[in-house]
Amino acid sequence: MTKPTCAVNVVFNIIPEHCAQFRQAVLQQAQNSVEKEPWCHQFDVCTIPDRPNSFLLYETYDDRAAFVKHRETPHFADFNQTVAPWVESKEVGIWDIL
Repeated sequence: MTKPTCAVNVVFNIIPEHCAQFRQAVLQQAQNSVEKEPWCHQFDVCTIPDRPNSFLLYETYDDRAAFVKHRETPHFADFNQTVAPWVESKEVGIWDIL
């Protein structure tokens, strides 16, 4: 197995009435990414109990090119289109793993 060299964090703030729908969609997205993308090593979905409309995604990939491939997959496009109306804000960080 290749050691990942790219980590991605995404922070979503979701419109409160859509949190349950988002939770279901993002968990499916995480599963799809790990199962369908051999270059995706990890895809964790995290929450904070006192901020139920905030979600943190932590993902690792072979490299930055693999993250670009992730964003070109059909399941990513479907996820992005589905959740877009539910998102108040979204911040993406792309990191190199040392």
